[in-house]
Amino acid sequence: MTGDIGATISKAREHSIGDLLRRSAQREPNKPALSCGSVKWTFAELDAVCNRLARGLRGLGIRKGDRLAVLSRNSHAFAALRFAVARIGAVLVPINFMLNPDEINFILKNSGAKVLATGPDFVEPARAASAKDCAVEKLIWLPGEDPASPPAEITTFDDLLHSDGSFLEASVDSRDLAQIIYTSGTESLPKGAMLTHEAVMWQYVSCIIDGGMSAHDNVLHALPLYHCAQLDVFLGPQIYLGASGVITGKPTADNILALIAAHGITAFFAPPTIWIAMLRSPNFDKTDLSTLQKGYYGASIMPVEVLLELQRRLPNVKFWNFYGQTEIAPLATVLQPEDQLRKAGSAGKPTINVETRVVNTAMEDVGVGDVGEIVHRSPHLLSGYYNDPVKTAAAFSGGWFHSGDLATVDAEGYITVVDRVKDMIKTGGENVASREVEEMVYRIPAVSEVAVVGLPDPRWIEAVTAIIVVKTGETLDEETVIRHCAGSMAHFKVPKRVVFVDSLPKNPSGKLLKRELRQRFVGSDTLDKAIQKNFGT
Repeated sequence: MTGDIGATISKAREHSIGDLLRRSAQREPNKPALSCGSVKWTFAELDAVCNRLARGLRGLGIRKGDRLAVLSRNSHAFAALRFAVARIGAVLVPINFMLNPDEINFILKNSGAKVLATGPDFVEPARAASAKDCAVEKLIWLPGEDPASPPAEITTFDDLLHSDGSFLEASVDSRDLAQIIYTSGTESLPKGAMLTHEAVMWQYVSCIIDGGMSAHDNVLHALPLYHCAQLDVFLGPQIYLGASGVITGKPTADNILALIAAHGITAFFAPPTIWIAMLRSPNFDKTDLSTLQKGYYGASIMPVEVLLELQRRLPNVKFWNFYGQTEIAPLATVLQPEDQLRKAGSAGKPTINVETRVVNTAMEDVGVGDVGEIVHRSPHLLSGYYNDPVKTAAAFSGGWFHSGDLATVDAEGYITVVDRVKDMIKTGGENVASREVEEMVYRIPAVSEVAVVGLPDPRWIEAVTAIIVVKTGETLDEETVIRHCAGSMAHFKVPKRVVFVDSLPKNPSGKLLKRELRQRFVGSDTLDKAIQKNFGT
C-alpha cells in the first residue's frame, strides 16, 4: 500500500471527539442539543458554532497539540469550546475554579497552555494566574448562564466566531491527546492525567451501554464541567447519542429541582451530597419530578439509608452507581438498578471495557471479603501523567493501573469500596474504614450528613471522629451517637469524638473535603472540649 492511499484510508477512518458532534448533527440536525439560560441550540446550530469557533481559534494561532485551558462555570460556551478544541486537535485543560491564582498558575505552567478561556466570575483570578511565568498568550472571555458584559480589552467568545460555519477539515487521530485533566488528590502538586480521544470515546461506549443511556434522554448537566464526571460521563455521551441536554452552572438543590420540572428532565447525575440536599429541600415534595426516569450517583459512596430514602420518595426512578477516577476517563465499575437494594453500598462490577481486580501488595487477587487495592486494565486509561515519568511508572506497576482505592469482592464478583488508602483511620493499632462508621451513623434518623475522619490523638494516635449535620427541626447529642454505634460495632470503630456543624465543606462537584475537615478541627476548641469530656485530659 503506497503512502498516498494509506493517508487517504487513515483520513476516512478518523474518529475523534469532534467528529461525534458532526455525526449527531447529520442524523438529527433539528433536534434540541443544548440549552443554557436563554441560549438554545439544535444539533445543526451547535455543530456550526463549533466550526466557527474552531476557525476562530486557528486564527489565534492555535494548532494541533496546543493546550487550551478553561476556567469557568458551566455554560453553553464551555460546551462548545470543548468540541471546537477537539475538532482542531488541540488539547483541553479544564481547571478547577476553586483553585487560587498560584494553583491555577501551576497548571498553566505545567501544561504549557497557550490560551486561557475564562468565565465572567473568574476574570481576575485568570489575569493574576496568567500574568506570572507561563506560556499563556491570550485570554478569552466566555459568556455564562446569566447575561454579563465582558471586559473591553479581552477577546470574547463571540469575537472568535468566524463567519464560516461549514465543516472544518482537520486531521485528528483517535490516538491523539484530547485533554489533560489535573487530579485533585492530597499531594502537594496535582498530576496531569493525559487522555486520548480514543480513551475518552471507549469510555463513552461503556457509559452508554452500562448506564442505560439513549437518544431519547433529556439530561441535566449541573455539576461542574471542569470535572471529568460531568464532562465525559454525561455531556460527551449525550452529544454522541444525539440526546438533548440542559446546562446550568448553579448546582443548588432548589435550582436543580426547578430545572427538572421546567425542562422535563429524564436523566440526572449528582454525588450523594447533592441528592441529600435535594431530599432535604422544602421544595422537593412540591416539585413535579414525574419526568425523571434515570438517576446517577458517584464521586463518593452513597449512604445506604439515603439510597433507601431516594427509592422510597422517587419510586419511578432507576438508579445507577458509577465508580471510577480521572485516570480511567473516569468510569470503571457500575452498580445496575436491579442491584441497588440487593447489593446496596457496592460499586458493582467492571463496566464493559474495563477489567478490574482487587489485589494485595504482591499483586495477587484477594480472597472473598478480604481488603485489597483496586487495579485496572482498560482502553479508558490515561496514557500517563504529563511530564511525570516517575509517578506514571509507579501508577502502572505490575502492568495494571493502581487506583489507590481499597475494596473487597464478594462471591458474585461485586466490588465494595472500603476507603481511599488515605481515608483509612489507624486508631489504637487497628484499621478503621471511615465509610463503615458513616454508614452506621446514617442509620440515626436525625442525621442529615456525616463525615468520619481520623484526627491526631495522644492516646489513640488517630481518633475516630464523626462530624455531623443534624436535620432541620431535629436534635441529637454525642452520647446518643456513641451509644448507637457501640450497640452494633467493635469498640475500636466507635467514634471517640462527635462534633456537630451546620454544614460540611464540599467542592463544586459535591465531593466532601475531608482534608479540610481534618485541618479545621485539629487543635480546635470544639475538639478540645470533646477530649476533656471523654478522657478528662
